Amino acid sequence: MPENPRGIGPLSWRTLVDEALARRKEERMTQREHAALAGVSIPTIAAFERGEHTLTLAKAFDILRVVGLLDEPPEGGAQERFVRESFDRWRALTHDLPSDSPARFPNGSYRFDYCLEGDLKPFALTEFEHILDNAVTKHTGWPLFMMLTREDLAPREVGGAIEVWLPPESDGIKRNILGDPAHCDFWRAVPSGRLFLIRGYQEDGQETFPPASVFDTTLPVWRMGEALLHAERLAGLMRKAPESQISVRFRALYTGLTGRLLRNWANPISELMFEGRPARSDEVLLETEVAAVDISSRLADILFPMVSAIYERFGVVGLTTNRIQAEVGRLLSSRMR
Repeated sequence: MPENPRGIGPLSWRTLVDEALARRKEERMTQREHAALAGVSIPTIAAFERGEHTLTLAKAFDILRVVGLLDEPPEGGAQERFVRESFDRWRALTHDLPSDSPARFPNGSYRFDYCLEGDLKPFALTEFEHILDNAVTKHTGWPLFMMLTREDLAPREVGGAIEVWLPPESDGIKRNILGDPAHCDFWRAVPSGRLFLIRGYQEDGQETFPPASVFDTTLPVWRMGEALLHAERLAGLMRKAPESQISVRFRALYTGLTGRLLRNWANPISELMFEGRPARSDEVLLETEVAAVDISSRLADILFPMVSAIYERFGVVGLTTNRIQAEVGRLLSSRMR
């Protein structure tokens, strides 16, 4: 064996994997949470913890970074750091809850984040909170980035951000029907125009079918559509001048898909009546970038490739823009007080 004058020994992969696994368990982090934070799939996390050598170095670095075993800042710029900080904050808030708590989304969740880019006005945090309140788009009964007035559920200023967390139980009082995964929102926003939201599935709070068994065909259109419309309205409120050009970089991550069946449940009159095979992949990551001013007029075209990618996880192909347009029409014509 050649001499090693620098005194650096070979890396023990198994030791590193065991330490990463121990740290994950010490933090009471599930494989799904670790995967979402690292930006990898659950099978990738499982392969890593088995000590397999088939992972790319980049994915291994992503996994190790989450548990503090890689002293290297994440790539991706300010939005990526904001998303990581937001996910860490959600994990800290839910850390002491039981593993099956609806607020920990044990059967999966969807996560949206977006950032506004362009000539934006600067806002103090208190003023920004009022801007966010005015940006809420009320097309459904439980809109995204919802701001409640009850003191223990109202927005808070935490670490330079506006933050909302809706636990299933607050001050010892259970929230009853609103304590299911679909109503245990966590969201966070900063005045630079960056937002993050994580929410559980509406399908997992029903009595008619078991949790983690169904994925609705229409809800992604409504939820992603609502998020993009929120971005459009917020951009209008934050732009410096009427002629300011603001773009929106939007991303959605759906997890916990494996084994679910595609069903038209939430909107029986919808034309989106597809039923494919059970999903064989656990997650799907969707991204788009669009001019804020174009969102309402082009919403169906923007959503079409993202919804198609979700359906493909269930073996469904052949979606048409006309069907998405019909559902978008229902969304835009719906108004909730």
